[in-house]
Order: sequence, then structure tokens, then C-alpha cells
Amino acid sequence: MSRRPLIAGNWKMHLGVEEAARLAAAVAAAADAVTDREVMIAPQMPLLPAVASAVAGSALRLGAQNACWAGHGAFTGEASPVLLKELGCSMVILGHSERRHIFGEMDGLVNRRLLGVVEHGLTPVLCVGETLDEREEGRTREVVERQVREGLQGLSGLHPDSLVVAYEPVWAIGTGKTATREQAQEVHAFIRTLLGAMFEKTVASQIRILYGGSVNSQTIDDLMREPDVDGALVGGAALKADEFTKIIHFK
Repeated sequence: MSRRPLIAGNWKMHLGVEEAARLAAAVAAAADAVTDREVMIAPQMPLLPAVASAVAGSALRLGAQNACWAGHGAFTGEASPVLLKELGCSMVILGHSERRHIFGEMDGLVNRRLLGVVEHGLTPVLCVGETLDEREEGRTREVVERQVREGLQGLSGLHPDSLVVAYEPVWAIGTGKTATREQAQEVHAFIRTLLGAMFEKTVASQIRILYGGSVNSQTIDDLMREPDVDGALVGGAALKADEFTKIIHFK
């Protein structure tokens, strides 16, 4: 695989300060044991200083779960990308289904956040994916294309390392259901073709596309055998050091 795999852990709104620091240190040790893949964790924002301290000097990358488009200003409840970068973050998850479906973030807002994150030198992880109803109605490609096109609108001069896309079928997040490797590959290949139409094909061929949705140590090996699956965005399994380490060390 020419694209360096990325295993990312989304901790969501879990863990206290001390347990987060312990987990981060364990994940950092696992990340330091591999050189042919990258590992990122995204704790909830109040945990970032403690986690950053726990992983200082390691190869583990630190991410945030959301970010404002502006560096500073009157944006109550938001997180400044400038401050996130100062705290050690290099990546930001954007457009996660929980942000879209619980907090009402639409494609236009996701796009605004993404452009701001890129402007401030952070790498966005753009999440896209269909609901169960949309899949059963045969609208998977329609939904994914809309989210990709509108989420990346206005992005120019794209470098492969300045964007990660994560395909997360909503019906598979936290449900224990995982898309088959064939289902994941089909959508990942579609996304790559779409990126090739939006940007240069050589750039699109190097952009990493992750799969997310109840990923665990039992499913990761098969998923990673698919040519367009470049890693995973892991939820619940990322909160268990032993389980996440097994995912990081996929074969």
C-alpha cells in the first residue's frame, strides 16, 4: 500500500483526567512500536492538556473532535484551531454523524469548519456516511457524494497529507454491526473516484480514506486487506488499551 495507514481513536465524551492520561500513555507505547502506520487519538477537549503531556515525545498524533473556523472571537462554546494547535493537536475530526444528527450540523457548517481548520494548519478528518434508511432506499452514493462535495467546497491547492476522509455508515456506529469488507471497499472506491473528479487524480490516489463503524480487533485485518481502505476511525474499542493495541497492530 502506497498510502501510510492511519488508525484513529475517537474517545467521544468518555474518561476522566487520570484514566485518560494512563490510556494515552499505553496507546503511545503501541504507536511507538510500529513505523509503517500512523496512530491518532482524539480525546474530549478538556482532556487535551493532560493527554498531550502523557504522550509528549512519542509518535502518537493528537486530534480534536471538532473545531471552530475562526482562530479567536465571540464564539461561545467553540474550540479555537489556534489553541488546539498550541495544545499539540495536528488533526481534527469534522462532520461526525453525532455532530450532524444530534447537534444539527449541516454540510455548510461542516465545510466552514473544514476550511478554517485547513487555513490554520490542521488536518481535517471529514466524516461522511449514510443512515440505515438511506442505505435501504439505495441512496448511499447520493448521500456520500453530497457530503463529500459540500464538505470540501472551496478547498484548493490540496496536498494529500492535508485531508483525511472517513466513511462511517451511521447504521454501523456503536451498533455492533460492521459493513462487510466488500461494502466498505465499494464506498471507499466511490469516494476516491469522486475525489479524483474534484481534484487531481494523482492527489486523490494518495488521500487516506478510513473506515469507521464498530471496528474491533476481529474485523480490522479483513478491512485492511481492501485496496481503498487506508485505516480506521475507531470508537468504543479505542477506549480499551489492549483492544486498541491489537487494532493498531493489524496484519
